[in-house]
Amino acid sequence: MFSAGMDMADMAWEVKCREEDMKQRALENERHAIEDARRSVDEKAQQLQVLANQSALFAGFSMVVLVESSLPKDVPVVLLTIFGGITACVIALMLVSCLYATYMLVAILRYDCVVRDVPFDDFWRKRCDPDFRRSLRCFSHGVPLFVIDVALVAWVSFWDAPCGYVVSSVVTLVVLVAAGFFFGSISRKWMSFILMSNVRISTRGLSRGLSRGLSRGSMKKDAGDQNNGC
Repeated sequence: MFSAGMDMADMAWEVKCREEDMKQRALENERHAIEDARRSVDEKAQQLQVLANQSALFAGFSMVVLVESSLPKDVPVVLLTIFGGITACVIALMLVSCLYATYMLVAILRYDCVVRDVPFDDFWRKRCDPDFRRSLRCFSHGVPLFVIDVALVAWVSFWDAPCGYVVSSVVTLVVLVAAGFFFGSISRKWMSFILMSNVRISTRGLSRGLSRGLSRGSMKKDAGDQNNGC
């Protein structure tokens, strides 16, 4: 009877320990899920902040160029029309990009990482990813137009200067080189990568491997010091 009672007590203890272990695992899984959601929100928030800040910066520069440019009297109407139209396009594209990024930033910062009625990946893919693509495309189209606008500013500003054609041609050449580098290298390399919604740069295990390498290096150093001491 005593052994049977001990066996039942052991079984009850094992069941209780198993229940406690399951509760602890559920709490750990929930904590990891909350941390993953917060990490995803922070990642997207940083991307949107960079996009909004850079778009606002380009839009502000274009507005300053449009307002503060000194226009000679004998500038052709065609040149002025092209200059004003491209400057307005730059301002409009960058403003749209900035507004998209700003509104999306406010939306994802309101996401509840604790309750998570909808997983953040699904929320981003359904609600934010199309607008993020539009914002990024507006920004990528506005950058080369801004560079072209710089060349037009040179033609407009130095139109009546003695060596205006030479200066404007040099500025235009530099602008064409910059635009070619943007389309041939930067945009071609990074646009498709950034627009991939499921892309992730894996750094899992990097800190663990680094710590192992450091520990091995310290062990080798200690062994070498001991050998030298002997």
